[in-house]
Amino acid sequence: MENPWKTLSTKEIYTNPWIQVTESQVVNPGGGNGIYGVVHFKNKAIGIVPVDEEGCTWLVGQYRYPLNEYSWEIPEGGGPLSEDPLESAKRELKEETGFTASQWTLISRIHTSNSVCNEEGFIYLAQQLTAGESQPEETEELILRRVHLKEAIEMVMQNQITDSLSIAGLLKASRILNIH
Repeated sequence: MENPWKTLSTKEIYTNPWIQVTESQVVNPGGGNGIYGVVHFKNKAIGIVPVDEEGCTWLVGQYRYPLNEYSWEIPEGGGPLSEDPLESAKRELKEETGFTASQWTLISRIHTSNSVCNEEGFIYLAQQLTAGESQPEETEELILRRVHLKEAIEMVMQNQITDSLSIAGLLKASRILNIH
């Protein structure tokens, strides 16, 4: 489809190493003048659903500053725009859980909040896991929790997992693996 929005001008409002915020003067699809703010991410969102031979996965618990609450999630992080998302996924899985995997499947490409940002996410199913030492970043205080994929899905259904990458990844992995 053709873009019904017309951009008159755009200016940078804010930037840091992770995001840039722009504000555009626009003509909206109805013909009215307005503004549109967009958050441009400087990394890809990367999520991994590690699943072992017993049908268990690992969740990462951490306090999320923007939400002011604790969050259970799949292992995830940011990957440079210039890097293959799979390489970012391998690094994030190792950093947060210590695991490496010999089987990787891309299960989802996702836009996390497409009304206000351009963040693109990639979610992988990681199987044939080998344990190792985790290497969390200095800004991360993580707790790992091994649960059966069925329990993780129940956590999604009970709103105990609210992270968008985690919800999409866990639901798709359980469907792909036929674990209900």
